[in-house]
Amino acid sequence: MGAYKSVYLKKGKDESIQRFHPWVFSGAVARIDSGISEGDTVRVISSEGECLGVGHYQIGSIAVRLLTFEDIEITSDFWASRIAAALRVRQAANLAWRDGNDIFRLVYGEGDGLPGLIVDCFGDTAVMQAHTAGMHINRQSLCEAVIAATEGKVKNIYYKSAATLPYKAGLDPEDDFIIGGNACDIATENGMRFRIDWRKGQKTGFFIDQRDNRSLVERYARDRSVLNMFCYTGGFSVAAMRGGATKVCSVDSSERAITLADENVQLNFPGDTRHEAVCSDAFKFLAEAANKYDLIILDPPAFAKHRMAVKNALKGYIRLNARGIAAIRPGGILFTFSCSQAVSREQFGNAVFTAATLARRNVRILHRLGQPADHPVNIFHPEGEYLKGLVLFVE
Repeated sequence: MGAYKSVYLKKGKDESIQRFHPWVFSGAVARIDSGISEGDTVRVISSEGECLGVGHYQIGSIAVRLLTFEDIEITSDFWASRIAAALRVRQAANLAWRDGNDIFRLVYGEGDGLPGLIVDCFGDTAVMQAHTAGMHINRQSLCEAVIAATEGKVKNIYYKSAATLPYKAGLDPEDDFIIGGNACDIATENGMRFRIDWRKGQKTGFFIDQRDNRSLVERYARDRSVLNMFCYTGGFSVAAMRGGATKVCSVDSSERAITLADENVQLNFPGDTRHEAVCSDAFKFLAEAANKYDLIILDPPAFAKHRMAVKNALKGYIRLNARGIAAIRPGGILFTFSCSQAVSREQFGNAVFTAATLARRNVRILHRLGQPADHPVNIFHPEGEYLKGLVLFVE
């Protein structure tokens, strides 16, 4: 293993690694070998000289993201093994190319032992997103591992990392197909068809993490008027319409999102007049929506990207949920979510409690929601749990 340069830890700073947490923070580092660049594969050495694992070096508060806690070489076989293991998890959960569903997350970073990597599958196309320079450097080997593990089910791989890689690394990545091209951009989730905008859409083009929660909306939608705030691709709207909603209003501040939501409704319900799409500010729309809807979905973008923003994020969640609780009809169902990893379940719950108090409505919790099985949380890395939600009955 002499080929890899090393990062050396301060005395007593190896406790989290001994508990298999995959991050080495910069404050734990005593020194590094000369000549190490961002994205290099490095060995992590304790103050006693023991190799604790191998991972990717990066500049910032997290100095190394560990790929393994063994002293081994990272080869193409390593990538192939990890991708194949990730696929087995999705197969065990019956999510990989089953009848009526060819949308799923194949790789979820630390949850699959591949920190800094996301791979989402849409039909025969995978969208790969790197969040670290190390994964970017190894993108070709990773693509080959995806093709091999899926035994030809994935025929195209679109690399979309221009907005996710650390800009200071000077990598200058381009979003484009690494393998294949001219792929069909329509895929299926639980029998519903969606157009996936992997080129210009948010994240990989579709929020797969709400699959189970969309199914729950479908269960509650019958004979209800539905408001889908922050609708993006209209996933909740399509589910509500299939569930028998009397009318569905999709709202987003992005004209592109409104167009996409409309397209997805038409894919599934051509000519259906129950759907309306509105481009508007969420808070403004909710202020004028009093007593019009029986089911409201609040699924905003992350209000807190890091811990320093949590205080303001909680204020935003309180304000948004107070508006939603105040607006919904008596006996209505409110689905409310936070995808801010820095906001804990307890903090989000307290924000919704405060919102109910401000709205002066009697509220009961029917469900506590989270992320699905293809977004697995490594038990040694609780930071991987980010999506939390509540389903409320509002009197």
